[in-house]
Amino acid sequence: MSNKKLIRVGLIGTGLMGRIHTNGYKRLADFFPEYEYRPVLQACCSRREANAKAFMERWDYASYETDWKKLIARDDIDAVDICTPNDMHAEIAIAAAKAGKMILCEKPLARTVAEAKGMLEAVEKAGVKNTVWYNYRRVPAVTLAKNIVASGKLGKIFHYRANFLQDWTINPDLPQGGDGTWRLDVESAGSGVTGDLLAHCIDTAMWINGGIKDVSAMTETFVKERMHSDTGKKQAVGIDDACIFHCHFDNGSLGLF
Repeated sequence: MSNKKLIRVGLIGTGLMGRIHTNGYKRLADFFPEYEYRPVLQACCSRREANAKAFMERWDYASYETDWKKLIARDDIDAVDICTPNDMHAEIAIAAAKAGKMILCEKPLARTVAEAKGMLEAVEKAGVKNTVWYNYRRVPAVTLAKNIVASGKLGKIFHYRANFLQDWTINPDLPQGGDGTWRLDVESAGSGVTGDLLAHCIDTAMWINGGIKDVSAMTETFVKERMHSDTGKKQAVGIDDACIFHCHFDNGSLGLF
């Protein structure tokens, strides 16, 4: 470990993705011992102190914070890992960029194009390293597909098709909002399946098959009303339950998602 370059990670958000990312950091040395960098679990952050402290103790972080602004301001944090609901991504990422921190942000990058543009401008101005967690690029089978296409073995690509099928949100009894189901609340999530699942398909397609030139799409919200966890009242649902689109890729092939 003495010859490794250490990256001290500050993790913001201690839900499912926070656990998954932390597990990845902890296993990195097992799978890639040759890498010159090593992540250090320096600090985790949750709004609730009990959650932050429990996460620190369970996952062996060196410390915890309950205010993400304090975490970003610390001199012993090199990289900020953003695992919060989507409505917090822009503010945290822009602040981290201004503080000169490396930024690792969960997808989708933002709720709107305007938010994403502000984040992009901030990291470009600061010149900090950054990534969005489109982890399907790292799946060995996807990497193999990428390499096969890039090698030319398949010749000219004419069609690209992608599906991401998941059904747990179709239950009308699931609430929207709150810790567990914020993805169903448009104010927190910005969109439904388009940003949460289809974003993975789009990123993977662009990585394998190149840029997308134009799209034609339709979306549908099957469950029109859900109880909101915060208010206890039924409210209109603003996210999409399903999206279907077709497109042209820059290389002339057609895509169906």
